[in-house]
Amino acid sequence: MLNRLYQFVEEKTGMGLQKPDAKTRLLLMLWASGEDSMTKGQLLQKVKRSAEKSGDFTSVFEELAQLEAITTEKAGQSFRVRLGDRGLNVLQDGLNNPNFSFPGSVVSSRLANALLQWHRQSATTAVPKTPEKAILSYDAFKAAALEVYDRLNKDYHLEHLVPIYQIRRGLGDRVSRSQFDDWMLEMQADDLLQLQGGSLPADQSNPETLADSITTELSGLRCYAKRL
Repeated sequence: MLNRLYQFVEEKTGMGLQKPDAKTRLLLMLWASGEDSMTKGQLLQKVKRSAEKSGDFTSVFEELAQLEAITTEKAGQSFRVRLGDRGLNVLQDGLNNPNFSFPGSVVSSRLANALLQWHRQSATTAVPKTPEKAILSYDAFKAAALEVYDRLNKDYHLEHLVPIYQIRRGLGDRVSRSQFDDWMLEMQADDLLQLQGGSLPADQSNPETLADSITTELSGLRCYAKRL
């Protein structure tokens, strides 16, 4: 039976069970729960493998929130997580990604049943793609960038010092990289934002996040934005 399941996953994802994709596992379990929302602790208990720690998923939650795949809200002493506007789209893309596979040599019954549930539903119901509206003007960019800034600042208690790379990723493909840089600098000139230097935390500092920050000839690397 397990071999048949392996075969099914290989057909679904395009490769064998080789390496984990925590974002897809998390979204799959959140979707399969059938609940409106779950606490982070409940969700991690269902997704986390024995070798994984809850802290390993911090960046996973952050990236999914930036993609609008999940939303989180404070509920007492914990946070509740629910699928966001693009949650099903991101989950479908993750399952269809040829680099996705279940980790380890054994698939948990929870994940296996969740995958089967997804397969049965998607066989008859296609998940509609949420169109991404391109940002074509400075005014539209200001509104979108400030909305992403406020959401990140609130959700992750950033105390009005939001990493620029997170704002860029929150806007995604709606704006080109060069236009993002130009309009962020224009927002600074208009006293809407202050772009600041400083270093990113060790767990966030890598070539990709630094490249997604802003570098100017005069000011050098700017990693943070502060709303004025």
